[in-house]
Amino acid sequence: MSYQAPSPAPSLQELARRQQNVITASQLRARGVPARVVSEYCRRGGPWQRLLPRVYLLQGGEPTPEQRMWAALLYAAQDGREEGRREGAVITGTAALALYGFTSVPRLPAVTEVDVLVPRQRRLKDAGEVRIRRTGRELEARSVHGLACAPVARAVADALREWAAEGAFELGLVPPALVRRVLVEAVGRGEAGCTVAELIAELGEAELLEEERVRAALDELLAAQRELVLGRLGELIDEWLLPVPVTGPELRMKGGTYVAVPDLYWPEAGVAVEVDSELRCVSEGEAAWVRGGQHRMEYLGVRVVYVSGQRVAAEPDVVGGELREAFRAGGEDVIELFVSS
Repeated sequence: MSYQAPSPAPSLQELARRQQNVITASQLRARGVPARVVSEYCRRGGPWQRLLPRVYLLQGGEPTPEQRMWAALLYAAQDGREEGRREGAVITGTAALALYGFTSVPRLPAVTEVDVLVPRQRRLKDAGEVRIRRTGRELEARSVHGLACAPVARAVADALREWAAEGAFELGLVPPALVRRVLVEAVGRGEAGCTVAELIAELGEAELLEEERVRAALDELLAAQRELVLGRLGELIDEWLLPVPVTGPELRMKGGTYVAVPDLYWPEAGVAVEVDSELRCVSEGEAAWVRGGQHRMEYLGVRVVYVSGQRVAAEPDVVGGELREAFRAGGEDVIELFVSS
């Protein structure tokens, strides 16, 4: 195995270009710039300026919004190493959503505070516009215009958590429509956004699922997503020449005992379809109620087909074939169930 020398550190000019003219004290020191020169250049009327502790802008005038983001990230990521590596900090919350280009939050120039996630053990204080947010979880980063940002789902949860902590919900500063728009935009951006499952996981981690406005917006989002999937399933059922199933029936036993409410049901075959059942409810009580219904159907002989929206979108022909095979096979010794549509 041949030896490969490490790449040389970028020059001050190259580093300044990469970081939009924002540089840390350690980066300047590593490139031979004495502290006295930095102090002299940052005096009133000088060519440089100090933006945050140990973070400088190598130009005069007002920093751009992107330069403010760079300053926040570099301040939070400083660890005394030569390059001031940025792996130890990520921008999150509203600032990250603005960088992602969310139309439901203020555009970047209007973002006055920047939340930055750092590992829990880091000893840092808020400074200027920068608010330090500590986490015990491993940091994940997405590069947005060269800046390290939290993944979309985490950034959304942190933004909503900040609004809740500031009392913005109670004061009416964040209307329900805005919460809905943020959630819808997060899952509607395709690969550039997040899945509903990722969003629910982050909102649960942030203890926001019981917040009334967040819960209502999430319920609407789930219902809309499921309606889209059910609509596509209806098209697949037509394409595969299957009979039209009953939609959302209430199944009961002969004596009136409640069984379940599947998404789709073929009474003649004893086959039920459940769409994104793991995302159907966000509270554990409701989720347990849904799971109980599914287990009762299976116990009574109903063949239950579990379908995810992702598979319907990615593998429609495979899903259609599975539905046809399930209908042909039917349930096994299904106890007579009464359908109320």
